[in-house]
Amino acid sequence: MSRNIRVEALDQTPIEQQRIELVERKGIGHPDSLMDGIAESVSRALSRAYIEECGAVLHHNTDQGEVVGGETIPAFGGGKVIKPIYVLLVGRATKQFNGIHIPTDAVAVKAARDYLRSTLTNADLDRDVIVDCRLGVGSTDLRDVFRPCQDNKPRANDTSFGVGHAPFSEAETIVLALSEHIDGPLRKKCPAIGQDVKIMALRDGEIIKITLACAMVGRYCSGIHEYLEIKEMMQAGLEKVARRHTNREVMVEVNTADNPDTGSVFLTVIGTSAEMGDDGSVGRGNRCNGLITPNRPMSMEATSGKNPINHIGKIYNLLSTQVARECVEKVEGIEEIYIRILSQIGNPIDQPLVASAQILPKPGASFKTISYEVESILDTSFENVTCVTEKVINGELKTF
Repeated sequence: MSRNIRVEALDQTPIEQQRIELVERKGIGHPDSLMDGIAESVSRALSRAYIEECGAVLHHNTDQGEVVGGETIPAFGGGKVIKPIYVLLVGRATKQFNGIHIPTDAVAVKAARDYLRSTLTNADLDRDVIVDCRLGVGSTDLRDVFRPCQDNKPRANDTSFGVGHAPFSEAETIVLALSEHIDGPLRKKCPAIGQDVKIMALRDGEIIKITLACAMVGRYCSGIHEYLEIKEMMQAGLEKVARRHTNREVMVEVNTADNPDTGSVFLTVIGTSAEMGDDGSVGRGNRCNGLITPNRPMSMEATSGKNPINHIGKIYNLLSTQVARECVEKVEGIEEIYIRILSQIGNPIDQPLVASAQILPKPGASFKTISYEVESILDTSFENVTCVTEKVINGELKTF
């Protein structure tokens, strides 16, 4: 059966040869990323609860929600939380099935608090954060679509699309590498570095300029002199990390809005701007590849929190990203590849309305050979599309 796969050659300037490239990542403690992480944790917890109680994942979507900023008084050596961060969980969930009542709200609140506890390690969850759950029940029409077809393949819940690209450019690779370094060895070495770190990269020709907004935690910083020393340490260390991935000139600047003379610096109590009035929403931050890439095609869908069974906004974005990476790894001669997959509501998710692969071949490469191999990878990926569901429930795929 044809899966409506279309492969075509592109005639455009490769990303590395374009003069201007922008790449952004919002760190795990950014308010938008916090809400993404909470929404996805709630969906995974509900999926596991449904399997345990009913033997199958039931209809739900938790891709709505809001982090409402609190209020703090930061200070070197300490600080106070005046008004807690407020987290609102909304969306839809199946609460009763064949006479079985599922404690969805209790499951959701526990999942949210567990995620916050593991992410905002400087917060007192009993005092600094309020979690409020207002999950509704899904619409009858969409719950009907949730039922599988005769071949047990789920049916698409919407007419929507997913987008993926590969390989990452140097700037994209650097932004992810810096984020991983900050969240790993750097924070272990220097706990004053909070979880809210936004990274913005500008590549202008052969110069890559990286701007970081990094929340510093006051209890681990004795004064302004130590604060400035940490900034200098971060700048030097991150430039070294970035240079591992490029021969271009790299410059890193940290907290450029600081004014040490007046004492105006990015100091926090628990390490996130969410404590200082900044709000966050699901889907307003990183795409499922972990980046925000205005030079590339992107989907506006919120991947986090959508059900992993038939919600195209989750499945096709994750699948297109995986397929693009697999094609680059396995097929010789690809300079760049862009995958776009479109569903039609009610149709099996392994039968897209179209699966488009746009390829920029390397000079001298045979497009005919590339096209055949890419089409084969796409076809196999749709045949095994439910593997995406399993990986999502097991927490093996990142959604932001």
